[in-house]
Amino acid sequence: MKKECRVCMHRCVLDEGQTGRCRARMNRGGEIICGNYGHITALALDPIEKKPLRRFFPGTKVLSVGSYGCNLNCPFCQNHDISMRGEDRRRNVFLTPEELAERAAELGEKGNIGIAFTYNEPMISYEYIRDTALLVRKAKMKSVVVTNGSVTEETLRRVLPYIDAMNIDLKGFTEEYYHMLGGDLETVKHFIQCAAQECHVELTTLIVPGKNDSAGEMRELARWAAGIDRKLPLHVTRFFPAFRMEDGCPTDIQTVYRLAGEAAKYLDHVYTGNC
Repeated sequence: MKKECRVCMHRCVLDEGQTGRCRARMNRGGEIICGNYGHITALALDPIEKKPLRRFFPGTKVLSVGSYGCNLNCPFCQNHDISMRGEDRRRNVFLTPEELAERAAELGEKGNIGIAFTYNEPMISYEYIRDTALLVRKAKMKSVVVTNGSVTEETLRRVLPYIDAMNIDLKGFTEEYYHMLGGDLETVKHFIQCAAQECHVELTTLIVPGKNDSAGEMRELARWAAGIDRKLPLHVTRFFPAFRMEDGCPTDIQTVYRLAGEAAKYLDHVYTGNC
């Protein structure tokens, strides 16, 4: 029996046993399930600034955890080896929410403040985030989500009560650009507006040459973000070729600095990255 997945804007209609375009959610027995629940492909203790979060417990560390799958198809993806793959093509280990939360607590003596769900698109497996973050909060630690923001408000609301901070990719500020990536700008904007009301939020825009590097687009992006809160941090980061854009050119450093300067006309906290 066909079933519609309602986690993101794609609304995939799946036959029995079929997996959605995110490579992680599937129809099993007439129900949409999280196929990558607890399947971990990457685990590392990182500086919190690497997420990047510059104004959320700076100087601490966070246990970063990733699975597989993503509901966008960015040709410049920096983690394509896990985000663009499904379970059958990626080695992983299984950790229950209890096991992951316990690992985070054990690393407290090394400066760890909690867990960051990152590397692939974590929100496609919101159930795992919800179940783990609840345990993390009970342990008086923090939960962070690094996301493309491309899911429905219903999905966001299912995890937001347990999340302390998010870094959200605002990849550009035109519908045409988001269409190329397989996404929807309005979905992301609404996600940001909702999240910013409930937890600490920082934004990241990766500057890709010839795609989203105009001063006018950056001004529009920053002006919109300032409408939420002038103190909303924005990370303007440099692109390096990867995945389907191996032969492309890295972003000129001066372009990153120039666009950060444009954003700083509207926002109080603008940072450059990968420079």
